Amino acid sequence: MTISVHFSPDNVTIEAEVGEPLLEVAKRAGVFIPTGCLMGSCHACEVELENGDLICACISAVPAGKSPLKIDLYADDNW
Repeated sequence: MTISVHFSPDNVTIEAEVGEPLLEVAKRAGVFIPTGCLMGSCHACEVELENGDLICACISAVPAGKSPLKIDLYADDNW
């Protein structure tokens, strides 16, 4: 099953498979998400979902459900 994933503020939308790692989806879309530990501990890859939930992209996959999945990227000056 595929769903649309929309990255803001880059305004990029791409089709992705449910269960596909978010970092891989972003890379295919040409969207940069910074990473640090790649284990979800450092939160360098933290992104915000449309409902306000914060998730670490390095340990998250595309969930089944709402399409499009809207992901808000923001920069942390410490990274």
